[in-house]
Formats: sequence, C-alpha cells, structure tokens
Amino acid sequence: MVSAVVILGPEQLERAAAQYRAAVAARRLRTLLGLAILTVAIGLAAVAGEVDPGKLAANAHRLPAYVWNLVPPLTWRNLGADLAEWFWNIDDWLGLLVDTLLIAWLGTLAGGIGAFVLCFLAAANLERRGIVRVVTRRLLEFCRTVPEMVFALLFVIAFGLGALPGVLALAIHSTGALGKLFAEVVENIDMKPVEGATAAGATRITAIRLAVLPQVLSSFASYALLRFEINVRSAAVMGFVGAGGIGQDLMVAIRKFYYTDVSAILVLIIATVMIIDLVTERLRHRLIGGERRA
Repeated sequence: MVSAVVILGPEQLERAAAQYRAAVAARRLRTLLGLAILTVAIGLAAVAGEVDPGKLAANAHRLPAYVWNLVPPLTWRNLGADLAEWFWNIDDWLGLLVDTLLIAWLGTLAGGIGAFVLCFLAAANLERRGIVRVVTRRLLEFCRTVPEMVFALLFVIAFGLGALPGVLALAIHSTGALGKLFAEVVENIDMKPVEGATAAGATRITAIRLAVLPQVLSSFASYALLRFEINVRSAAVMGFVGAGGIGQDLMVAIRKFYYTDVSAILVLIIATVMIIDLVTERLRHRLIGGERRA
C-alpha cells in the first residue's frame, strides 16, 4: 500500500508553527492563572483559619513531646510485667470495645434497613413521581450532611448518657450515606427484567423483589460492610460526647493526662479497626467478585 507524503511549503510550516506556539502559550497562561487562583484561595483559607506559621513553629515541639509521653517504659527483661502494667485495665477496655462494636453494628444495621427502604423511592428509574423522589433525596441529604457527633449530642440531651444516642446517631447518618449509594446502584440496573415483570402483571413490590434485588443485593452488602468499617471508627469516638463505647474512657484519659492509658486504648482501637478492615475487605471482594462472575 502506497502512502502519500504531504510536503508543506515554508509559509505553511511557519503558519503551523505559529499556531502551535500560540496554543502552547495559551495553555501555559491558563495553567499560571489556575495556580495564581489556587494560591490566592489557599492564602484566604489560611487567613480565615487563623493559620499562624510563627505560632506553629514555636509550638511544634509539643506534639512530639506528647507522643513521646504516650510510649510506656518497656524493657526486654521485664517485658511481661511492663505490658501487664501498660494494659492494667484491659478487661474493662475490652468490654467497652465490645460495646463500641455493638454500637457500630446496630447503627449500621438500622441505617442499612432505612437506606434499603428509601433507596427505591430515590431512584429515578423506579420512582416516576418527581415530588416523592425529590423529598426522599433531600431527606437522605439531611441525614448524611449533619455529622454523627451533632446527632449524638442531640440524642444525649434527649435520652441521657449511654449507647442509645450513639446507635441512633450512626443509624441516621448511615441511612443518608447508604441511601445515596443504594439509589445509585439501583439506577444502574438493567431495566429489561423490570419491564418484563411489569408487563406480566407484577406489582411494584413484586417487580423489585424478582427483577431488581437479584441485581443489586451483592452491591448493597458490599456498601453496608464498607459503612460498618466507617461506623466502627466513628463509634470509637462517640464516647467523647457521652454516647457510650470506649471513647468515653479515652476522653477521660486524655483530660487527666494518663499518657499510658491513652496509648493503650489507642493500640486496642487501632488493632480492632485493622482486624475489621481486613475481614470486611475480604468479604467485600468476594461479594464483588461473585457479582462479576454472575
């Protein structure tokens, strides 16, 4: 196959080179303009946030000093005794960790149920009534926009100290977060099975049960497990506002400068979160892999 080679004249080459240089210059100008805008935005944010580099430099040594105080005096010769002294209250702390996990589990379960119910009303391909869809989406936005700690504070005032405010706070926030994710999954399904079920005379609920759920259940479970990981972290600090869990003891230790207690509780929380992350990650990968194979 013979290919023709076009040879441009000197004037055409110069014109093309000039256009190329103009395009490069314009792109360079846009990049510089974007960097200038970003620099101004960072400066304004620093002013609004009262960022003081001098103060930061003058007090930067305090954080390493605090972290150093958290490290317990461990020696190889008396390692067992040192560890026992470090985790002197491990029985109570493990009990509070179990409470934290239960708070996260119940909050995720309740939030998942609420999201499951509302997601079908927020999905544009299933809910044709605009007012219902808009109201449901705004409700989900409200639930996930307000931080869990704010909900926890409100419920502590209403119901008193304990695990109940933490469960309710996580349930509401999880409903909003999972509801959005569930609705997006529903909107991406294949509508042909739904149309077939509807044409055969199936009711709305029957069509969802037979044509929608088989397509979305694995994704729903994957997102719920991911949310459980997030809620475990959130439940660990719910005790800061009196909403139960190990966060309450952590807050007391921080306020009273019980350095080794703070580090011991943090080690337990980090180890627990890491184990949960590893387990739920494997479960989510299996669910996603099973969905792809199907």
